[in-house]
Amino acid sequence: MNVLFEYLRETYGENEPIFVSDIEYNGMSDNYIRQQVKKLTDAGLLKRYDTGIYFIPKKSIFKSGTQLSMNRVIERKYLQDKNERCGYVSGVAFANQLGITTQVSMICEVVTNKATNDRREITLANSRVIIRRPRTPVNEQNYRILQFLDLMKDIDYFAEVTGEELQKCLCAYLEANSIRFADLEKYLGYYPDKIYRNLFETRLLYGIPS
Repeated sequence: MNVLFEYLRETYGENEPIFVSDIEYNGMSDNYIRQQVKKLTDAGLLKRYDTGIYFIPKKSIFKSGTQLSMNRVIERKYLQDKNERCGYVSGVAFANQLGITTQVSMICEVVTNKATNDRREITLANSRVIIRRPRTPVNEQNYRILQFLDLMKDIDYFAEVTGEELQKCLCAYLEANSIRFADLEKYLGYYPDKIYRNLFETRLLYGIPS
């Protein structure tokens, strides 16, 4: 048991999600690994986050110890696949990051290559998560572009600011990530026609460097 724990600590570190289905160690069977994970949890060396998800708690002054970040779980489970980018956060959470809304949604929306349906809602540690399939496969080179275009498709729904203030927020994101209009143009065909209207009304249609 201690040998497996040391392996988990060296491989994952503290306060990082450990998916039982991903653990491979010294030829141990899946069933044996699950038994050992339960023993480690009973001993207080591991903490259960949700079904099949555990973590090594970092020492804390609080009796309950530190907690695992849901954002980190989502990143490891849906946004990364063996260190390859395969998804991104969408919806209100992304709009909030850009500063175009003050809304704080209780539901996290994720677009990922791992989705098997156009839309599926799950519960992760009592939090609701919506999983969507991307319009085209996500990778490291295009995920910020697709993330932005998803927002632009429904910008009239998300944005609480308008005019120059909205344009400034949108352009700041594009400039920070070196996204030009030519980069967006490659993917516009995957979106409904309303995205052209939204780009025009926010003065982004041909209004950023090509």
